Amino acid sequence: MSDKKLTRKEGKILGVCAGLGDYLDIDPTVIRLGFLLLVFGLGTGVLLYLILAVVMPKDY
Repeated sequence: MSDKKLTRKEGKILGVCAGLGDYLDIDPTVIRLGFLLLVFGLGTGVLLYLILAVVMPKDY
């Protein structure tokens, strides 16, 4: 069983994308592009990002 935890990392703005990238073992730039698509496509990316910034604990 993995001992990974979903936490915010030292990142660009609030560390949400860096934390998700670390948790999912992918480059945080891919996560950032996904959030941009959500912002400009559906308009929900900003709200989702803010919710994750509040819910995810800091790891730095």
